[in-house]
Amino acid sequence: MIRDLVIKNRSYRRFDQSVKIDSDIIKSWIELARFSASGKNMQSLKYIVCTSEDVVNDIFPTLGWAGYLTDWNGPEEGERPVAYIAMIHDKNIDQNYFCDDGIASQSILLGAVEDGYGGCIFGTYNRSKVAKIIGLPENMSILWLIALGKPVEEVVLEDVKNKDIKYWRDEKQVHHVPKRSLEEIVLKDL
Repeated sequence: MIRDLVIKNRSYRRFDQSVKIDSDIIKSWIELARFSASGKNMQSLKYIVCTSEDVVNDIFPTLGWAGYLTDWNGPEEGERPVAYIAMIHDKNIDQNYFCDDGIASQSILLGAVEDGYGGCIFGTYNRSKVAKIIGLPENMSILWLIALGKPVEEVVLEDVKNKDIKYWRDEKQVHHVPKRSLEEIVLKDL
């Protein structure tokens, strides 16, 4: 069911680095984004699939990991992503990408979760370094990096307590993600 996939689709930050992902599998998830809605049907998003170990290793140190976990600099060797998708905006098609990036990201990650993988969307990374690593053309800009792998962490959703929405890890490294209640986010039922 879609509900189960959405609940299981978390921001995974630790992976089994020994489990590689074939580029064709990643392209099947990107195809889900291709089938998804697009503002004005402009389809100005493009993708660069990064599975080469050298490229993956070069991208890793450019990332900013988990803002609320201030004492954590990202996963250790053995638990790092094995692939990335660079989501690109092709400005030659349209200057606006509307909300396509969110729709496409969700479609990609739901496909990954359905296939037993997971990922994390990064907006914090060294854009100029990543653009150089992936050989990005001038007319294009990177919107997001999606880190991918076989998750090795448990992520638990829980109700927000005392208005604190910060995610956290317990002593067993279980990742807790507080969510606002449905009653709080539904303003009216007319």
